[in-house]
Amino acid sequence: MPVFFIMSRFHSYLSSAVLIVQSYDGAGPFVHYIKKHFAANKKFGSRDRKVVTALCYCYFRTAHVLKAESVARKIIKSLFLCETKSHPLLLELDPELDEKTSWPLAQKFHFLELDPMAVFPFGAELGESIEPSLFASSFLRQPLLYMRLRPGRNKAVFEKLNEAALAYDLIKEDCIVLQNATSLEKVLRLNKEAVVQDYNSQRVFDFPENISSLSSKEKKLTVWDCCAASGGKSILMYDRMQGNIQLTVSDIRKNILFNLQQRLQEAMVPVYKTFAADLLQGIPADSEENFDIIICDVPCTGSGTWSRTPEQLAFFKLPSIDDYASRQQVIAGNAISLLKKGGTFFYITCSVFKKENEANVAILQKKHGVELLQQQYLKGYEMQADTLFVAVLKK
Repeated sequence: MPVFFIMSRFHSYLSSAVLIVQSYDGAGPFVHYIKKHFAANKKFGSRDRKVVTALCYCYFRTAHVLKAESVARKIIKSLFLCETKSHPLLLELDPELDEKTSWPLAQKFHFLELDPMAVFPFGAELGESIEPSLFASSFLRQPLLYMRLRPGRNKAVFEKLNEAALAYDLIKEDCIVLQNATSLEKVLRLNKEAVVQDYNSQRVFDFPENISSLSSKEKKLTVWDCCAASGGKSILMYDRMQGNIQLTVSDIRKNILFNLQQRLQEAMVPVYKTFAADLLQGIPADSEENFDIIICDVPCTGSGTWSRTPEQLAFFKLPSIDDYASRQQVIAGNAISLLKKGGTFFYITCSVFKKENEANVAILQKKHGVELLQQQYLKGYEMQADTLFVAVLKK
């Protein structure tokens, strides 16, 4: 292959990435935007799409730390910071940087004369137990793919993964981790045998640790997942309680509930009741039932998951924190009104901001007379996973 063709290819990748990030305005998920871009530009093969997409994501990961340079130079330096071994594009376009890709991250920042804390410039808003430097550096790595094995399915799952020659590591008896791009749809019966679920999402009901003791053999506990979304936590609660629950699910839009019901059917999780509700507007007038357990996974900034969607980090504005926090207070406050005396309330976010977490929990305690049993950040930045916040409250 002629040398000039190789050089042309890598310059083309860089030029395409520059064009894409300059035209993207953050209005919607980048994954959808770039798919549309590639659909309208058929010249990109699968390998081309993969390389260009990776360059764009590197750019978003370092958007706040690289300022007064051309977009092309920002992308090259961002690739240097994100990679841990030699990369063909760097080797071709900036061999001096390429030979240093294996350096420790702190040494890379020092070489570029950059402040690593500038990767995440919102440190003043972090929860008290979040380590700012570790959290900031986590944005330079794509999180791994975690999967939870359904009860009794371990043997079947391991056999199928081994047969498909898929590499994985066992984190605990019902949790495995794979490389992020691993395709599982043709290997496993997803939702029935295993659930694709981030490591810390699998841990939200570890507090209190004896949650299974809440189950009553004489009577199923009533559970309401009030912001159910895709239903991952409903399935988790069903498994943790050994199926001994009467599950009600709700969300704001009917199309969300339709997809949710399909997933719960695949998971063989029975649903007692489903309804659409905007909890910002209050509880539906016909909601007379109170619940033993309420799962309140409120809409949030998602800051604990931005290493998966770094474009959100790049375009985030500080006023959004107060906006989300105020809405969360209303949603959780309305939901908690349907908690039985002695019932358990799980307040959950995938945010690292104190106003969305500890501050809101304090408000819930003051306004609604609930007792805080435990609250904790589940720190995913230590293991290429999401960071979540969980508070367990009792009425």
